[in-house]
Amino acid sequence: MYTRYQIANLSDEIAPMAVAHLSLKPVESPVVLKDRIYRELKSAITSMDIYTDDDEHRLDERQLSVDLGVSRTPVREALCRLENEGFVLTIPRRGAFVARKTRKEVLEMITVWAALESMAARLVTESASDAEIATLRALFSSFDADGAPQARIDEYSETNISFHQALFRLSRCDLLSQMTENLFLHMRSIRMRTIGEKDRARRSIIDHMSIIEALEARDTELAERLVRRHTLDLGRHVEEYVDWLE
Repeated sequence: MYTRYQIANLSDEIAPMAVAHLSLKPVESPVVLKDRIYRELKSAITSMDIYTDDDEHRLDERQLSVDLGVSRTPVREALCRLENEGFVLTIPRRGAFVARKTRKEVLEMITVWAALESMAARLVTESASDAEIATLRALFSSFDADGAPQARIDEYSETNISFHQALFRLSRCDLLSQMTENLFLHMRSIRMRTIGEKDRARRSIIDHMSIIEALEARDTELAERLVRRHTLDLGRHVEEYVDWLE
């Protein structure tokens, strides 16, 4: 093996011999294709508002393969992967369906979310800059607690979701973000459906403003407690009022 100094002083005739031969495997384009199919299906499924009605959302492998322009095999593999993540449910002799969570499953997700997000809030007070925390307040600049959220409920629902995503991002804890990635996608539809119920949008803004004030003050214990209470309030709402879950 040549040193860098020796290579630099080789003659033009000898220099080509210094080319390294690495042990490489050909890039398998089917693998890349499988990941693209998985991501495309996951994005489409998690964008659905599956709790607006009681309809079953069946997934037809043949139609999906036609829509994606691929064979059925990678589609079937992607659906199996999504089933392992809880987004798809396969029923023998009936096929694959978009999974709807039961009330018990939703309550368990909310409990876990409360624990993880309250820790994220703690970390935000310790590591986020003032400018970064200010972006949280800016999210709600066009809303107030006097009825505007209810009048623009779809827009507020997206803002609400952005707020919770931002808390994890500003925590600067990559593992927390990874742990909550799929959990967040499962809860997204629940948050979107419940935000318009029982005056939750107005109370949500009040909660968020209190959380932001605690973050701005670097009051770690208060921020952690407020975030946990805010999420557990969603659990109490689901337990008491959500009768559209099994």
